[in-house]
Amino acid sequence: MSNIVEVKHLKKSFGTNEVLKDIDFSVREGEVVCIIGSSGSGKSTLLRCINMLEIPTSGEILYEGKNILDGDVAPSQYRAKMGMVFQQFHLFNNLTVLDNCTVGQRRVLKRSKSEAESTAMKYLSMVGMDAFINAKPRQISGGQKQRVAIARALCMDPEALLFDEPTSALDPEMVGEVLTVMRTLANQGMTMIVVTHEMSFARDVADRIVFMDDGVIVEEGSPKEIFTAPKNQRTRDFLKRIIEI
Repeated sequence: MSNIVEVKHLKKSFGTNEVLKDIDFSVREGEVVCIIGSSGSGKSTLLRCINMLEIPTSGEILYEGKNILDGDVAPSQYRAKMGMVFQQFHLFNNLTVLDNCTVGQRRVLKRSKSEAESTAMKYLSMVGMDAFINAKPRQISGGQKQRVAIARALCMDPEALLFDEPTSALDPEMVGEVLTVMRTLANQGMTMIVVTHEMSFARDVADRIVFMDDGVIVEEGSPKEIFTAPKNQRTRDFLKRIIEI
């Protein structure tokens, strides 16, 4: 399988604070990669750089063999191919559930109203939110908002979905409904990059685990390798703290 996206020597600094330090990272088509690590380790910044929501200080991000930092690929078109699901949902509060899922299709993909609505209904039905098409975000729960956000991302026909701690803002009883949707997507072969603290999800669903600490990728491998026989002491210390918590 070919790489969907490939990162080479990526660095990102905010002022004098170097958050990402020479990152090399790639994701193959159909692969589910979970990025784990402590808060402040650079996980979300890496995801935001991959989606061009943050501009790297240096390095390359290759998509279809082209470095998107060279300006040859329009950011809006590239972002449509790298669907992003945020921790805080980022729905448009003044739009209905249905309109949240059609506005990007119509503006970026130039789809007709009927085509956009048909696509939206397909994915809202898939995530169990087709009964709420006329609701505004304030009228639905956090878990429902996140399912709408996933449907919205899918409506753009992405080649990969990027999840930035998609369950961390949810009440515990709502986490399961979102993880169920994500498991379904993984089983359907969707390429996924997931920054998460949900270790059971990472262990059960991921093809590869990436452990980050202090702006670098410390270790990566299969869930079995990382969770049962981590090679690096920093990885072992992190997992020990997580298990104790």
